[in-house]
Amino acid sequence: MRNRQPNLLRKTVQIALMTSAILLGLSFRAAHADAVELIKEKPQVTIVSYPDRRQIYGSLSILTGVPWYELAAADQYHRTLQIVKKKTTPEMSGRYSEAEWVGFLNPNPGDTNEVSIALFDGKGRDGSGDGIADRTQDLDVIYAYLQDLLHTTGTKTWKDTLLKHFDPRGVKRIEQFAKIYRTFDTIELNEHAFPLPLRSDYTFHGTWGASRGWGGHRIHEGTDIFAGYGVPARSTCYGIIEVKGWNNYGGWRIGIRDLNNVYHYYAHLSGYAKDLKEGDPVKPGQTIGWVGSSGYGKPGTSGKFPPHLHFGLYRDAGKNEWAFDPYPNLLRWEKEEWQRNRKKP
Repeated sequence: MRNRQPNLLRKTVQIALMTSAILLGLSFRAAHADAVELIKEKPQVTIVSYPDRRQIYGSLSILTGVPWYELAAADQYHRTLQIVKKKTTPEMSGRYSEAEWVGFLNPNPGDTNEVSIALFDGKGRDGSGDGIADRTQDLDVIYAYLQDLLHTTGTKTWKDTLLKHFDPRGVKRIEQFAKIYRTFDTIELNEHAFPLPLRSDYTFHGTWGASRGWGGHRIHEGTDIFAGYGVPARSTCYGIIEVKGWNNYGGWRIGIRDLNNVYHYYAHLSGYAKDLKEGDPVKPGQTIGWVGSSGYGKPGTSGKFPPHLHFGLYRDAGKNEWAFDPYPNLLRWEKEEWQRNRKKP
């Protein structure tokens, strides 16, 4: 008799919680369906198309009033952090562990039912509308992540929400990404270009790690592309001008932040494109300046070495940045641009 009452009480509480979760789930699903009809994805699809991602952002924008490009920017920034953590196979599974997705007390670690997941306070959500909350499906994870972000308690504005989840550096990146998305009005911004016009006279080799003497012993963190004075230097990506001005080492230089949270560094320029300023979005192939030989001294110093473009790449890990060899990317972007040009009528 002493064991029956606690068991009965436990069952009563479980039934009440399950009923509540079902009602909440039905209510939210109805609101979600009224806002926008989402494209249904097959459960086995891991990486969804850009239009499907855009539709998720649009759906949540209608429900919350947050512009789609700001939601897209927050999602993209979080993606870049997962790339750094090397948890991208399947693509989005690194955002949530199995326990986080289904709930830490959930006895079913493979649970894909949104209602039972909610009962155990799991993060899993069905974003595709197929009735399955699958943490290996990009659309479901996007939806779950943004819902988790948007439901942050104790915040009054979207900016407050971001600051509660990210440090000021991360919030700045999200604001940069949002401006890029808003400017070009699409999230399909993965094209690249070679930093110099393909038909110009240039030459480059892998120079990563070579020693440098001016200003103390240091290694070469980039690739030197040799060309004549005045050859246009072009944006390699869709991005935003983050830095512009003089640097004693790099002379007149420009830094562009792309949507993969990679910083593209251009040094030794002879000048900048007219009216280009920090905070301006740019696109692949857009002229941002011209090849020169500036640097290695006070502002205006030039001619201490042959004219060339120093090009570097730096990945942002959220709290720090490190350089990596740009030479393989330059080879790939050069090849891809030649292929695109051949296809043009």
